[in-house]
Amino acid sequence: MAVERIENTESSDGGAVSVTATAAQVTYPIAPGYAVNVRSGPGTSYRIVRVLPEGSRVSISCQRPGDSVSGPYGTTSIWDNIANGEYISDAYVKTGSDGYIAPRCS
Repeated sequence: MAVERIENTESSDGGAVSVTATAAQVTYPIAPGYAVNVRSGPGTSYRIVRVLPEGSRVSISCQRPGDSVSGPYGTTSIWDNIANGEYISDAYVKTGSDGYIAPRCS
């Protein structure tokens, strides 16, 4: 999800000009040395839809509670939604926080 900012400025001839700037999408690294299962829901009983290879980075659109998982970044019940119908445990994502860093999924 890109974030846009619109600024109104004045041109050299005195007229108004709108400028749109798009911020880069924030991505987070997966723990080094791990290939991570991507599941169809927020828990280990959900089907594996794909596997993220080592060195992957992910964007997090929203987060929700689910099964508790222990990983390189601690034990957590937070699951990150990385695409439509795709979740990974936050225990494998370096977000810089032990809590929620994105809105809760609806």
